Amino acid sequence: MGIGNIGLPGLLLIAVVVLVLFGRGKISSLMGEVGKGITSFKKGVNEGKEELEAADAEAAKDITPDTTVETDKDKA
Repeated sequence: MGIGNIGLPGLLLIAVVVLVLFGRGKISSLMGEVGKGITSFKKGVNEGKEELEAADAEAAKDITPDTTVETDKDKA
C-alpha cells in the first residue's frame, strides 16, 4: 500500500490520531497561525505585483532626452 492509496478512511484515521495527540485547542491555534501566514503571503504577492506594475509603468514613460538643456559641449 503506497501513499497514493490512503483513501477517505485512512485520512479520517490520521485526523483522529492527530486530534488525540495534539488536542483541539492546539490544532485550532495552529490553523489560525496557518491562516495568518496565508493571508500575509497573499498580501506580499499582491504588493509585489503592484511594484512590478509600477516599475513597468515607469519604464514605459517617454525617455526622449531633453534637448533644451545646454551642455559643456554646446558652449564650446
